[in-house]
Amino acid sequence: MITLYGFGEGFGLPEISPFVTKTEVQLKMAGLAFRKEKAKPPASPKGQLPYIVDADESIADSTFIRAHLEGKYGVDFDAPLSLQARAQAWAFERMIEHHLYWAMVGARWVDSENFAKGPAHLFDGAPEHLREKLREDAQFRVAENYLLSGLGRHAPDDDVDLALRSLFALSVQLGDKPYLMGDSACGTDATAFATLAGILTPFFDSPLRARAEQFGNLTAYVDRMMLEHYPDFGWTPLRQAA
Repeated sequence: MITLYGFGEGFGLPEISPFVTKTEVQLKMAGLAFRKEKAKPPASPKGQLPYIVDADESIADSTFIRAHLEGKYGVDFDAPLSLQARAQAWAFERMIEHHLYWAMVGARWVDSENFAKGPAHLFDGAPEHLREKLREDAQFRVAENYLLSGLGRHAPDDDVDLALRSLFALSVQLGDKPYLMGDSACGTDATAFATLAGILTPFFDSPLRARAEQFGNLTAYVDRMMLEHYPDFGWTPLRQAA
């Protein structure tokens, strides 16, 4: 059986990492049996989560995990799509993971109130005399990566405005369809759902979340995907929460 290693539940989400959520949803989409275990990034072959162990193989990074599942098990997550639609789905995935994801990171880690409420508690199990230093170092490293991503070089309002353009693109692409590319889910739906849920979770308050909530079709999409893949989690529908 495949073992998926992730961070686990938190921040009002069934899994705090969008990349782990992406892989977990894709495993469910593929109908593959798996179990999930908590881990920390240093345990991974690439120093990041998620990673899976499948028989005698350890595979890290959600994109490479997807390729492994497709190659070993004959899964085609984009089976309903034309060649052009496959290319478009890949482009949307890159936009989500290299732009919207970093906007979410800024809202969680760079905003001091959200950091104290959420990510700071990832270090609660560390020895007390090291705890605050570990928190400071982690926040500094993430803020540095946020800067390198490009979004962190802008004023807070400007980076939200840029993220808004990506949210608008997703909203237009989704339209009134049940899934991003049409009537059937594809691999990029796992990516879009994971990141949008991370932005929209009521656990964090941020200008980014407030702007995302203005897209009714995106909030409804997250609600549907959450019910489909995590029916027992107890997610409060976003329209109801608003």
